[in-house]
Amino acid sequence: MANIKDVALRAGVSVSTVSHVVNGTRFVSKEARESVEEAVRVLGYVPSAVARSLKSNNTRTFGMVIPNNSNPYFAEIIQGVEERCYAAGYNVIICNSNDDPERQASYIRVLAEKRVDGLILVVAGSDEMVRATIGELSIPLVLLDRAVTDLNCDLVEVDHTAGGLIATRHLLELGHPRVACISGPSGLSPSSQRNAGWKQALAEAGVQRRDCDLVRGDFTPGGGYLAMQQLLRASPPPSAVFVCNDLMAIGALTAAREAGVRVPEQLSIVGFDDIELAAYSAPPLSTVVQPKLTIGTLAAELLLERVEAQRATPRHVVLAPALKSRASAAPYGGAGEPA
Repeated sequence: MANIKDVALRAGVSVSTVSHVVNGTRFVSKEARESVEEAVRVLGYVPSAVARSLKSNNTRTFGMVIPNNSNPYFAEIIQGVEERCYAAGYNVIICNSNDDPERQASYIRVLAEKRVDGLILVVAGSDEMVRATIGELSIPLVLLDRAVTDLNCDLVEVDHTAGGLIATRHLLELGHPRVACISGPSGLSPSSQRNAGWKQALAEAGVQRRDCDLVRGDFTPGGGYLAMQQLLRASPPPSAVFVCNDLMAIGALTAAREAGVRVPEQLSIVGFDDIELAAYSAPPLSTVVQPKLTIGTLAAELLLERVEAQRATPRHVVLAPALKSRASAAPYGGAGEPA
């Protein structure tokens, strides 16, 4: 690969002249500039981003670490991040921690070594582990979905408790006497907060919860499938289920269909996230909408404020969820009795 000295030799100019032409840092005569541009073209010279970053103290690059790149929820957030960053002249490096705190720590160290200007993080692991990884680095940071105590960073999240409340209220308003919940993993604040909304709605309606009404999944279709099988074995099974993310809800729909339980005639289901696939499930899934593009765009904007405007005061942005009613939930006892 050609280097800057090769370009200078071919163009018959100094290395500093090539640098000024490439970086636009000083006036260079028309003849010299054209010679340099011709040499760059012929040799296929690509300026070193690392060398530029050492001089300018920035790389125009952000890092983003997510826990599951197979979840469409994160894909839609990434779209918002990338579009806003691209418009501002920044590139984004995406890393998948696979919900592994050690892998997350490794990726964060690698991104720091690559001198990224800022970091967007969806946390995996305990607060202590995250603080141990981030605390020693001086990188502007925006968290998504989950706060970490004692970190000087920004946070963008949806009101998960309100979302669980909205979903459960909807099913209760449809007349269902018992609403079960397929939760996400324990220890994750979004799971706990969505559960809290479910519990609050039941308490407000005076509905008594049973121990078997709460089953945990892992935010994957397979987890939702197994959790729904467990709920359907209860005696009697619930007539409605709030599922704490759409991927699990899609798995739950499959389990119900295989068991011969008709949705929504015999079983109503409401998910959470409103991923694009939710509108095309069978039947189309009623769900709680998270404004994913807005989440990604806001995260990028907060990071740009940190980097370009040198804002030091942390900001916490909480977005309101909304219900998207489709065909997976219906009034209790409408077209058929509950299973």
